Amino acid sequence: MSQPRKELYLNVIDELMRCPNGEEPNVLDQHLDLIDEGFVSMLLQVSTMLTHEGNNDGAQFLVFIARQLAHQLGLYPKLSTSKTPAQ
Repeated sequence: MSQPRKELYLNVIDELMRCPNGEEPNVLDQHLDLIDEGFVSMLLQVSTMLTHEGNNDGAQFLVFIARQLAHQLGLYPKLSTSKTPAQ
């Protein structure tokens, strides 16, 4: 991941943190070209930093967004819910 791309990710994260409640989808829609696995990873890195700084609400917010995007991008493994018979 290039440094300029990291900076773009951080700018979008800053926008997400500052936008009014409910406007997050609009912010993300404005930056669809940046929504990828690297962005999800950066969200988690920033959330870890926020946790260390004591900003648990901000950290949880970013983890929530990362989780939603990871699902949309197909980054979550698909777990089988079928049960295998006991032998």
